[in-house]
Amino acid sequence: MIVIFLGPPGAGKGTQAKMIAARRGIPQLSTGDMLRAAIAAGTELGKKCQSIMAAGDLVSDEIVTGIISERIDMDDCKSGFLLDGFPRTVRQAELLEEILEEKGRQVDVVLELRVDDEELVNRLKSRVEETKAAGGEVREDDNEETFRKRLSIYNEQTAPLIPFYEKRGLVKVIDGMKPIDEVTAEIEAALDSVEPGRNHA
Repeated sequence: MIVIFLGPPGAGKGTQAKMIAARRGIPQLSTGDMLRAAIAAGTELGKKCQSIMAAGDLVSDEIVTGIISERIDMDDCKSGFLLDGFPRTVRQAELLEEILEEKGRQVDVVLELRVDDEELVNRLKSRVEETKAAGGEVREDDNEETFRKRLSIYNEQTAPLIPFYEKRGLVKVIDGMKPIDEVTAEIEAALDSVEPGRNHA
């Protein structure tokens, strides 16, 4: 089963993605991890990325898609995988569709973790307060201004993927405002209702 996970920063995607991957026996693929692995392995694409990143530039959509293409050819992805943090834009989604088509594969389901932006900001604030109260160190990027910037980037660049995948009949909306275990149950029910490999068109 090929699963794409969408949702704004702070929605709890990472936590849920790990659980789904473990329960379904499929790898969770994060583009950041894949880039680091390709660089560490010294693949052609990895070397290319290293020089781009060393110059402080962003790796192009084509290169990121190439790295994903390399990764999903590995044995552990044969029965499926979960994409977390990719695609981030409609262009990346189109490239992903092309490479999957070449491999005779397709996305089975897109899980949209839906949460209220203001509630996410409140969650961040209470997390910061709890960390301070416990005498912990607050992460530098754990502040409202940075978080709102990340939210607006998500809304501008990544949210348009939802109508893109809705047209293909792939989106299952998950209520991310519920307690973690209820969100997990809702995700499991959504995944159970999908038949892997069926034609969505």
